[in-house]
Amino acid sequence: MAGSIIVKDHIEYNTGSVVSKTLKQNPAGSITLFAFDAGQGLSEHCAPFDAVVQVIDGEGHFIIGGDEHVLKEGELIIMPANVPHAVNARQKFKMMLIMLKA
Repeated sequence: MAGSIIVKDHIEYNTGSVVSKTLKQNPAGSITLFAFDAGQGLSEHCAPFDAVVQVIDGEGHFIIGGDEHVLKEGELIIMPANVPHAVNARQKFKMMLIMLKA
């Protein structure tokens, strides 16, 4: 991928599902876009690396270490390594996930 993109237009919603699209992946980490339809989510899990999430469209609900965080378009949060987290879409939303392995 070369050149600039409009991030929220680079992934589309799909009814009743979660869509993911990897923009970049290398040994240092990855950048992945997600589009969640309303009512969809990711169940609680842990990741071995820190991750930065930025909501790029709509509003997402994140449970990190048992605490709920509601993020709107343009807001971001850091999810620490090895801390349980989950993602819920009460309405459809898009996010960018940056996984930091370095």
